[in-house]
Amino acid sequence: MAKVQITETVLRDGHQSLIATRMRTEDMLPICDKLDKAGFWSLEVWGGATFDACIRFLKEDPWERLRQLREVLPNTPLQMLLRGQNLLGYRHYSDDVVKAFVKKAANNGIDVFRIFDALNDIRNIRVAVESVKEAGKHAQGAISYTTSPVHGIPQFVALAKEMESMGCDSIAIKDMAGLLTPMTSAELFSELSGAVKVPLQLHTHATAGLSEMCHLKAIEHGASIIDTAISAFAGGTSHAPTESMVAALWGTEYDTGLDLQHLQEIGFYFHEVRKKYHQFESEYTGVDTRVQVNQVPGGMISNLSNQLKEQGALNRMSEVLEEIPRVREDLGYPPLVTPTSQIVGTQAVLNVLTGTRYKNITNEVKYYLQGRYGKSPAPVNSVVRQQAIGNEDAIERRPADLLKPEMHRLQEEIGALAKTDEDVLTYAMFPDVGRDFLEQRAAGELKPEPLEPLPSEENHQVSAVPTEFNVSLHGETYHIKLTGSGHKNQQHRPFYATVDGVPEEIDVEILEELFSGTPREGFTPAARAGQSQRPRATRPGQVTTSMPATVVDVLASEGDEVKAGDPILITEAMKMESEIQAPVAGKVTAVRVTKGDRVNPDEALVDIE
Repeated sequence: MAKVQITETVLRDGHQSLIATRMRTEDMLPICDKLDKAGFWSLEVWGGATFDACIRFLKEDPWERLRQLREVLPNTPLQMLLRGQNLLGYRHYSDDVVKAFVKKAANNGIDVFRIFDALNDIRNIRVAVESVKEAGKHAQGAISYTTSPVHGIPQFVALAKEMESMGCDSIAIKDMAGLLTPMTSAELFSELSGAVKVPLQLHTHATAGLSEMCHLKAIEHGASIIDTAISAFAGGTSHAPTESMVAALWGTEYDTGLDLQHLQEIGFYFHEVRKKYHQFESEYTGVDTRVQVNQVPGGMISNLSNQLKEQGALNRMSEVLEEIPRVREDLGYPPLVTPTSQIVGTQAVLNVLTGTRYKNITNEVKYYLQGRYGKSPAPVNSVVRQQAIGNEDAIERRPADLLKPEMHRLQEEIGALAKTDEDVLTYAMFPDVGRDFLEQRAAGELKPEPLEPLPSEENHQVSAVPTEFNVSLHGETYHIKLTGSGHKNQQHRPFYATVDGVPEEIDVEILEELFSGTPREGFTPAARAGQSQRPRATRPGQVTTSMPATVVDVLASEGDEVKAGDPILITEAMKMESEIQAPVAGKVTAVRVTKGDRVNPDEALVDIE
C-alpha cells in the first residue's frame, strides 16, 4: 500500500476551531518556509470563515493573503473548502458567480478545491466541480458525514460513486462534528475503497477524543490521505496532532515520510503564536463526548456559546443542546455543517429564548423549507413548514436553476469601490461586511480589531468587580447581571447584561473619547451611556424584537397601511436574519429605527394604530 499523506490544517481549520479564525497573515508568513519544506500533500489555507474573518475582524484582503501564501509556499499545493453552490456564503449563487469565483481562486493560488454540499445534494456541487476541472485544478468531492434514521454507509457509498462519475479526482469524508467511531471508520472506508478507484481522504475532528483511532482504522481500510493539525492547534474541536500521527505511522507500511523533528520546530513556532490570541480561546475546546449524543460540532458549540453570551443567556446552553436534535428532525435531518449548522443552531436558540417553539422563524429556515438550499435528506415537519411558508410550493429542481446571472448586477451595485473582479466577489460573498471593508480601504481606514495584551503584561492591581447587583434609578430598582462583553471595535465595546431578566446590550465608548471634549456629531449623552431613546412597548400595536439584534432593513414607512403579518423589519442576530411582522392591522404612525441600528427586546420600534 502507498504511504499515507497529510493535509495540514493549521492555517485554516486549526485556528478556526480553536481561536475563532483570528490568526493574522503576519503570523503565518514567517513559518511558511518550514511548512513548504515539510512535504505535506496539501496545506489548507482558505474557506468561508477565514474569508469572513479577514474582512470583518482582521481588515485584511483575503485575496492578497492567498497571493502572499502562494508566493512563499511554491512547493506545496494550497487547498480551500468550498460550499458548492453556496461558495463561501450562506445562500446559493448563480452559476456565473460560481464559475467566476473558482476561476479567480485558481488564478490566485488554490490547487485543491474540497467541494461539499451541506445536504449532500449532489446537484449543488456539479457546477463547482466542472469549473475546477476546467481550471486544471484538483476537484475533491466531500461527503458531509452524519448519523440519523436516513443516513448510513450505503447512502455514503452511493454518493461517492456519483462524485467519481462526476469527475472528482478524490473523495473526502468530512466528519465535521467528530461523530465517527473507529469501528465505523473501518467499515465505511472498507466499503468506499471497494466501490471507487479515486484516492480517499478522512477529515475528522477530535472533539470526542477519537480522531487518532478513526484515522488509523480508516488508513488500514483504504484511506491514503488524512487531515491533521500541528500540535499547537490540535485536539479538542480541532484535529488529531500532525506530529502524533506521523510518529504513530513511522516505520510501518503507512509511513508518511515526514520528518518529526522538522514538524516539532513548526509546532514550537505556533505554540508561541497562539498565546497572542488568548482572548479568542473558547472554554468549549476540550474533549467533549456529548457530540456523540447531540451531534453538535465543536465549532458550532463555541459559536452557540458566543451567541448565548450576547443574549445574556449562557446559562441556557443545555436547553439549546437539547433543542437542536428536535429542530434537526423537524428539518429532515440535515447534516450539521455550514450553513445548516447555523440555520439549525440559531433556530434552536430562538426556540429556547422566546419560550415558544417557532414563535420566531429565521429567514434562512424559511428558505430551507422552501427548498432553496436543496433537497432535505428526509421529509420535513409539515406543521413547521406550514407555519413558516404557508401553502407555498417547495422547489423541486436544483435551486440555482431559478437564479439569473448575477455578476453584472453585482459589479453595478458595488461600483467604483471594486478595483478588481476579486473585489466584486468579496462583495458577493458578504455584501454588507464586504462593502464596509471596501469603503474603509478606499478611505484608508482599515484597522484590525485590537489584541488584548497577555495577562503578564497587564497591571496586576485587580479589584473585585461585581457581576450581579441592584441599581436604583428614579425610585425604581433594577436587578442587573453582567453576562459578558464583546471585543473593542475602534471607539466602542459592547457589554451584555440582563435587566430584570431581559437581555440587553450596553454600548460603551472608550474613556479617551468620553473626555476628549469633542463628541461626534449626533452622539448624545444618552447614547454614551448605552441608554435607548425608544420607549418600552406597552400595547399590541407596537412592534418589538425578541432579542438584541441589528436592523438590516426597514420595510414600512410612516403613513403605510399594513395588515397583521405583513413584514415590517428585517433584523439580524447571530448571523441569521429574521422577519419582524406587524402584530396588528392599521396605519404606521411612527418608525423609530433605521438600517444599522442596534435594538433590544421590548423596545417600541414601530407604532401601528
